[in-house]
Amino acid sequence: MSGDQETIDWSGGQVSAVWHRPVRGETYIILAHGAGGNLHTPGLSELADALTRREIGVVRFNFPYAEARRKIPDPQPVLEDCYRAISERVGAETSRLFLGGRSMGGRIASHIVAKGAAADGLVLLSYPLHPPGQPQRLRTRHLPKITVPMLFIQGSRDTFAQPDLLEATLAKLLRTTLHVIDGADHGLKVKGRMRDEVTMEVADTVAAWIGRQS
Repeated sequence: MSGDQETIDWSGGQVSAVWHRPVRGETYIILAHGAGGNLHTPGLSELADALTRREIGVVRFNFPYAEARRKIPDPQPVLEDCYRAISERVGAETSRLFLGGRSMGGRIASHIVAKGAAADGLVLLSYPLHPPGQPQRLRTRHLPKITVPMLFIQGSRDTFAQPDLLEATLAKLLRTTLHVIDGADHGLKVKGRMRDEVTMEVADTVAAWIGRQS
């Protein structure tokens, strides 16, 4: 599945987006890319196709810097404004909308939901709890403001999320679910496992979790 391409307006211009539309159902999830990627990041399109086969629609999009083919991410307010515009556009066509993404993309989703953006839940893939080697710099201050359900999918070898710190963080939050992929790094790559196999595990986990939300 290649998806339907669209250009979406936001306050600072336009960005590219791709819709993966299921045969049935109006539940969608927005999957934003990480800091070093774009909407074509390996794994995102495959995950989108896998979720669409499970009757969950997906929208992928570029943040402005990725649209302009720059390597350095935009300031956080710009990232948030863009994501908010995407969520409003997609939300106008769906009955249920989940926000999320990989690493930075998921973190930005959590920030806009903490500030009031509408969502039925958050799906956070490889949430960057702290910079590698700097567990004292936690990116958690906004999380207690979130009241919607949150699914964290994290690799056990992710250097951006020390396992004990992640578990301690989630224990203080409402309505959180953690799925750990054994042996996976920040990119959810597992030595000795095919990427497609890991993608199916992630898709099954996300689909099952969304199915449990009311």
